[in-house]
Amino acid sequence: AHLLLGKTRYYDQRFVPALEAFNYVLYKYPYSDKIHEIKIWREKTNMRMDNDELAINNLRRLLKEIEYKDQIFADAHATLAQAFINIKEKDSAVAKLKIAIEFTKLNEEKARYRFILGQLYEQLGYKDSAFAAFQEIIDMKRKSSRIYVIQAHAKQALQFDVKKGDTLAFLKKFDKLLMDRENRPFLDVLNHQLGLFYEKADNPDRALTFYNQSLKLKKEDKYLEASNYRNIAEIKFNKSLYEVAGKYYDSTLVALNPKTREAMAIKKKRENLVDVIKYETLVRKNDSILNVVAMSDVARELFYKKHIEKLIAADQEIQKKADEKAKLDAIKEANAKNAEVSQAAPKSLAPAPTSQSGASVFYFYNPTTVAYGKVEFKKKWGNRTLGENWRMAKSGANANEEVELTADESLSGNGIPKEGEKINEKYTVAFYTKQLPTNRDTIANLIKDRNFAYYQLGIIYKEKFKEYARATNKLETLLSNKPEERLVLPSMYNLFKMYEIVDKSKAAEMKLKISQLYPDSRYAQIINNSDAAQSVTSTPEATFMQLYKDFEKGMVREVFTETNLAIEQYTGEDILPKLEFLKANILAKIKGLDEYKKHLNYIALTYPNSKEGKEAESFLKTRIPYLESLTFNSETPASWKIVYQANDLKDKSKIALIEKLSKFIKDQDNENITLSTDLYTLDQNFIVVHGFKSKEGATNASIVLKEIKEYKVADIPFIISNENYKIVQMKKLFEAYVSEGWLSKPLAIKANKLKTTSTSEPEKSTSVTKEAVKNALNNSQPAAKDKTAADKNNTPQSNNPGAGMNNDNLPGGFDAPAPNLQPAQIIQPGIKK
Repeated sequence: AHLLLGKTRYYDQRFVPALEAFNYVLYKYPYSDKIHEIKIWREKTNMRMDNDELAINNLRRLLKEIEYKDQIFADAHATLAQAFINIKEKDSAVAKLKIAIEFTKLNEEKARYRFILGQLYEQLGYKDSAFAAFQEIIDMKRKSSRIYVIQAHAKQALQFDVKKGDTLAFLKKFDKLLMDRENRPFLDVLNHQLGLFYEKADNPDRALTFYNQSLKLKKEDKYLEASNYRNIAEIKFNKSLYEVAGKYYDSTLVALNPKTREAMAIKKKRENLVDVIKYETLVRKNDSILNVVAMSDVARELFYKKHIEKLIAADQEIQKKADEKAKLDAIKEANAKNAEVSQAAPKSLAPAPTSQSGASVFYFYNPTTVAYGKVEFKKKWGNRTLGENWRMAKSGANANEEVELTADESLSGNGIPKEGEKINEKYTVAFYTKQLPTNRDTIANLIKDRNFAYYQLGIIYKEKFKEYARATNKLETLLSNKPEERLVLPSMYNLFKMYEIVDKSKAAEMKLKISQLYPDSRYAQIINNSDAAQSVTSTPEATFMQLYKDFEKGMVREVFTETNLAIEQYTGEDILPKLEFLKANILAKIKGLDEYKKHLNYIALTYPNSKEGKEAESFLKTRIPYLESLTFNSETPASWKIVYQANDLKDKSKIALIEKLSKFIKDQDNENITLSTDLYTLDQNFIVVHGFKSKEGATNASIVLKEIKEYKVADIPFIISNENYKIVQMKKLFEAYVSEGWLSKPLAIKANKLKTTSTSEPEKSTSVTKEAVKNALNNSQPAAKDKTAADKNNTPQSNNPGAGMNNDNLPGGFDAPAPNLQPAQIIQPGIKK
């Protein structure tokens, strides 16, 4: 009873209670006839609890206690073999399994142990021994469960060498297995193995047939189903049917456990396939258009006439099938109605009419011929109203409608339209020629897009799929198309790298060509190893990291130029989306929200499958609309600033201004009043004094700076609230703020904001003294700190763009919802520091 209790708990995954039940028997009934069996089950439980070493020691001790080499002896060795498998000691497991096979009396266990033995031999690399172990299962015939026999055949089939083996004997064997009635539950496995055989034999079409047959017969084996989908996807991919391959990869992922390594690899390949589908479609479309555009008028007309002939033939075939189907449907419907009438008609005592020849039967007496006649009439004449001259061309059911004729109706047998008929537009050459581009700029854009797609395909096949034959073909085709200069050198370099793997002689030729045509390029330095250290530090990732660090330091103007150069240099590299995202944030600082939005849209459309592209799409949907809705005087001011314009911060007058402002701040002895130099545009800066509690305080301070002898600041001051300053920086609207007089306009607080009354601007007074302003500043405490205090010497802060506002590290002075360029967003995906 306790043995059964322990087994129940074991199968219920309750291993600790199961162990208690087994130990209870060992403690209470040490001389039971079940004692050896209980010890085996206890060690099975220990193994499930990852106590494999303990189980091995206990089982070795048990084997010394067993006197008779019976079923218990075999079970102990089989359990010990499992423990050795768990600790990766496969040689020891093989030895114990052989003993278990020898002494077990159960044919089911013999077959199972032999199958495991064959698998172990496979893992150890002993193919002949594995083949022999599987053959022993096959030789057991009906003594073994059929599933082991079929799987043994499948395992042997995997070892078959298509080039060296007897393929006729192999196919004859599998045909016999397929015909065997006993194998019907396992036809999915057998068809899958035949698919693998034909795939190895370089016959993908036959392989597809058997994979599809296996899928039709699929049972509960999800992994076999996933394997069929995966192999079909690979075949479709090799045939360049990328969209179809993508669908089969999707089906593979549905059938696979998503946590497995194989599923993750397929998922990654499927994601990469999105770009392949996109660029292959673009290449096919643009190449087709450009080829037709390049034809002469005569050749183009001949080309489209052949296309129209094929189209007409296809449409006629479709129409023929539709007519046949309509005819059959009409006959079925007529027969059904006739049967209903016959059943409903009263029985007559008169004798049934004698059957005469078909010619003597009146047409309308036969419902089948009537139904067929209706279909033929409608096919020829369409819907006609009952009236005089109904055969006139324009007297249809609706006078305003013209029936567009099908291919079968619109053209007579010799291809000439019938009199009075309107030919379908798609059967005319003009329908196609009028859609061809004629503008040079449009054609140039098609060529440019086509060339870039070729380049991207070459890089994707090389980097993500390791398909070097396809990659070299795409890049060689690109170079033969004479692309724009920026694609030439990267294409040549990537061809050189692939030639090193597949063709050393071509690699040497390409190396020489790069060295001669582009001796000073980065690629020439790399392939010639002229400066290994420089090559290492000039990798795309290292370049991006350095640019990002410089951006964080506030070197926006320098980074802007270098980022544009890097984008040109690393065209087609994986780092490009990150560089573009960095450029977007730089544009936000120097050109404002509109340019930022445009570049985010470019990133979202150009790199839709990258993390940066998805992040850009998210910003466009959620953050950008909020930022665009912000306007002047829409929020209650938390603090105020004095802004001075400065084009060149190194100008002597601006240096003097900064010194005077620093002295003013020091004289105030108020840590909340700070100074910064902020970037505004690519060629404009602001010198900003921050931290005034009210507009009056900022105004009075500007008067002091202008009129007190110690300062005498001649530059024009501009008073602005912290909230309006953010909008100025974000949307680059400083001129609009000044010219439209927003300082004197009342607040227009949004409905979801706290309402506040605006204070009127004080009248300027020349009687304001320095001491009065100082006292006013010292007695007023700011509502909230909006700047980090400057250093104790009150020197201006570093030229950090956006300094002087809340969220100073945000691009272009954006408020909290704005995207903050942080390493987590740009550096981490795919980049290791």
